[in-house]
Amino acid sequence: MGLFAKLKKIVTKKEEVNEEELETYDKGLEKTREEFVSKLNLLGIKYHKVNEEYFEELEDILIMADIGVNTVFKFLDRLRSRVKKENITDTKYLNEVIVDELFIIYVENQSLSDKINESSSGPTVILMVGVNGVGKTTTIAKLAYKYQNLGKKVMMIGADTFRAGAIPQLKSWADKINCLFYGKEKTDPSSVIYDGLKMAKEENVDYVFIDTAGRLQNKVNLMKELEKMNKVITSFIPDAPHETLLVIDATTGQNGILQTKSFAEITNITGIVLTKLDGTAKGGIVLAIKEETNIPVKFVGFGEKMEDLKAFDIENYIYGLFKDMINYE
Repeated sequence: MGLFAKLKKIVTKKEEVNEEELETYDKGLEKTREEFVSKLNLLGIKYHKVNEEYFEELEDILIMADIGVNTVFKFLDRLRSRVKKENITDTKYLNEVIVDELFIIYVENQSLSDKINESSSGPTVILMVGVNGVGKTTTIAKLAYKYQNLGKKVMMIGADTFRAGAIPQLKSWADKINCLFYGKEKTDPSSVIYDGLKMAKEENVDYVFIDTAGRLQNKVNLMKELEKMNKVITSFIPDAPHETLLVIDATTGQNGILQTKSFAEITNITGIVLTKLDGTAKGGIVLAIKEETNIPVKFVGFGEKMEDLKAFDIENYIYGLFKDMINYE
């Protein structure tokens, strides 16, 4: 069964799903869906037969959704190939093919996991990176809250030591959700991590989230700093950090891809956390980031509340994008 058929069963309540998760994606992608699907539906009304003019307008719609030029070109090549191979002429049926192909282009025969790579012994260490202003500190708090609610013992380490207010801000979040915290201002970040991890092991912590500086202006300095941090972490826990998550603001669009590529040049990024997805009409950035960088999106943020950060699910995401079109069918 193709993804379109599966999503249609979800829409008609013929397939059981996690309603709460689905509703979050539904509401969170509303802006993108209103812009994107309404144009696709109008395209299907305008053209009853698939032709080159249809593909040209479809290209514009996909690029406007911030799916990314390279991703769009690759996607359209696949779509044209299927249209030719299966002799598809009906634009209404082609909508089903579009849904299935966007899913395939994200997965691309890979076993993608939104699961956190966990430690086999000792605390699971998650290094959080990203430029200032993307919501990194809040994201750490939301992740800490998420794992605390799962019954885990959580700790935050503030290693963004030279940015004014960074340590008190993270400490205040730790106090709010009642989790352990270690941080010191105007101190070498690696020494803070050393002392923090020592405390984490003593306290038998399950998860450690480490906040880092968000400077990208001088890549060499940041690379050296992150290398030093990684060495300190590995000296405590040999297979750590278990994840290095890059926080990206979805509303920055294609700039998010540039940030991802820049950080991937200086450290091993294992996953993306995409914040403020509810605040943009260009939610196609999820597909563009994966296609351009081959780094999976592991979490998505749909709002201000602590519960609004969700593990990324590609099927729920495609549902959130295309629900109206499936209803329209």
